[in-house]
Amino acid sequence: MLAMRIFVTLILASSALAAFPAAGDPLLPTEPQQQAEAASPATPQQRLDALFADLKRQRDEEKAREVANRIRLEWQDSGSATVNLLMQWADKAIVGDKKSMALDILDQVIVLAPSYVEGWNRRATLHYQMGNFRKSMSDINRVLALEPRHFGAIAGMATMLEAAGKSELALRAWQQFLDIYPSDRKAQEQLGELSEKLAGSRT
Repeated sequence: MLAMRIFVTLILASSALAAFPAAGDPLLPTEPQQQAEAASPATPQQRLDALFADLKRQRDEEKAREVANRIRLEWQDSGSATVNLLMQWADKAIVGDKKSMALDILDQVIVLAPSYVEGWNRRATLHYQMGNFRKSMSDINRVLALEPRHFGAIAGMATMLEAAGKSELALRAWQQFLDIYPSDRKAQEQLGELSEKLAGSRT
């Protein structure tokens, strides 16, 4: 763990230096790029607000999925090159079935960027995969405290609530999901199945 922290410190220093492009750097925005950026919402939060408004009114399933994917891309960008790199390493560790390593990396992400929603969400997903359901739910609660519209976290919460036999709470979670992302077919089906299940249990 100490080695990981030292390595993260070194990455932070190198990232800070890399953040300053040289004069005449071809990676600097061109005038058309600057105009396009000026025409779009200025901050990540404004972009998210616009995308969520679009997601809520979008009734075409495929178009809504495209909007949802754009929201996911916004969530993935922490605004820090170091944190983004650590997230990539965590993903590779998960793909390589090195879950303990991935968990250590995600712990470091959360230490470095405690307000970064996707760090908490990714760790919640990993805890779920490892069978740490209480820890997963705790991380989901943190995600939703930071971003109440995080439909991925809400879906995870609904799934765990239903598995725990808390069908009414799961039903409310799917209703909350659909209030944010009304065109999601799977969520619609889950809500319908739970509604029928609960109606049957009351007769």
